[in-house]
Amino acid sequence: MTGTVQVRLRDIAHARSGDKGDTANVGVIALEPRWYPVLARFLTRERVAAHYATTITGGVERFELPNLGALNFLLHGALDGGGTLSLKTDAQGKVFSTSMLRLVLDVPADEAAAAGLPVAR
Repeated sequence: MTGTVQVRLRDIAHARSGDKGDTANVGVIALEPRWYPVLARFLTRERVAAHYATTITGGVERFELPNLGALNFLLHGALDGGGTLSLKTDAQGKVFSTSMLRLVLDVPADEAAAAGLPVAR
């Protein structure tokens, strides 16, 4: 196989989010250990920053947790000052995990097939 396929993040991972001040925290956990390397390779800080480009005002930090099969992202400037200051509907960052799972990754077809990834249709 050649080319790339689209893999929906929600099909290969689950996510949890929270907040601290003006920073949202999103943990992305591979549903199967064999899918973690795909997350680590393609769910980059830059990809996440582009996904949230119109939502956050600060930078994105990424932390790898390979023993948990997870990545953790800090989204700075995501909460308009935080829960007690913001007029946003969700100033606590609970929906950032749902938003993250809407991301679609472009994965080389050979790599997706080798990892047994479900491909978006």
